[in-house]
Amino acid sequence: MGELAWNAPLRLLGGLHTLVLTGRASWDDVDAALAHPELPQLARRPVQTNEVRRSWTLLPCFLELARRTGAETFDLLELGASAGFNLLWDRYGYRYEAGTWGRPDALLELDGAEREPVPAGLLAFAPRVRRRVGVDLDPVDVTTEEGALRLRSFVWPGQTGRMERLDQAIEAVRREPPELVRGDLVELLPRLLAERQPDALTVVFQTAVVGYLPEAGWAQAQAALAEAGRDAGRGGPLALVWTDRPAPDVHTHWGLWLRLWPGGEPELLALADFHGAWLEWRG
Repeated sequence: MGELAWNAPLRLLGGLHTLVLTGRASWDDVDAALAHPELPQLARRPVQTNEVRRSWTLLPCFLELARRTGAETFDLLELGASAGFNLLWDRYGYRYEAGTWGRPDALLELDGAEREPVPAGLLAFAPRVRRRVGVDLDPVDVTTEEGALRLRSFVWPGQTGRMERLDQAIEAVRREPPELVRGDLVELLPRLLAERQPDALTVVFQTAVVGYLPEAGWAQAQAALAEAGRDAGRGGPLALVWTDRPAPDVHTHWGLWLRLWPGGEPELLALADFHGAWLEWRG
């Protein structure tokens, strides 16, 4: 018997949760659930999550971009978009220590713990999002019940707040679906970057996909971004917001990084919890 993949337990639990959510099994009888004939097929599905609370940590980074560049219009490109929840970040409401941001009629309001507060001045910026494109190897269409069930199955029992946010984000996507492209982001990125327009700031961002890419793949994606950034005069300004370790020996949280083209260097803007529960602003 070969060695199990690292995500095999997650896939198994996701399959079991699917059976429970659809009334075909119960947590009160796990032995029967494990013997269910549909479980092997369900447990083969790749793990797919979409943490909308990460938008609470991303928003200050996007507002910092507006402050630094003066850009009033953003075109978004998310790498590893899943269902596209974080592509709709400007459609949500937010609470920070310094105040609120977003639409008063937002379906979803996000907050968290601020270890270092977001500056009040950032909350005055309100860039307009013109285009929303996400690329993913296996995008999830939550306008279908099957797609919504798949994401719900990877939220564990007892995580009530997380499930409520997920359901609200699903409804937001159903009202305004972003454009999701199926494919390898490393292969597609040069073409997608070539489509950018000079009258908006193209904001490329990712929150989790780097950990799933081979090191060479992420290096190739960064090279494509750098090449596009050198051609910013024709295609317009370009920014990258991404999560990665804040230091090589840190494994407990993310750093939120920013790079602007032309001419910018990578800069650490904040530290953040993996799922968006807390933020330490450093920008």
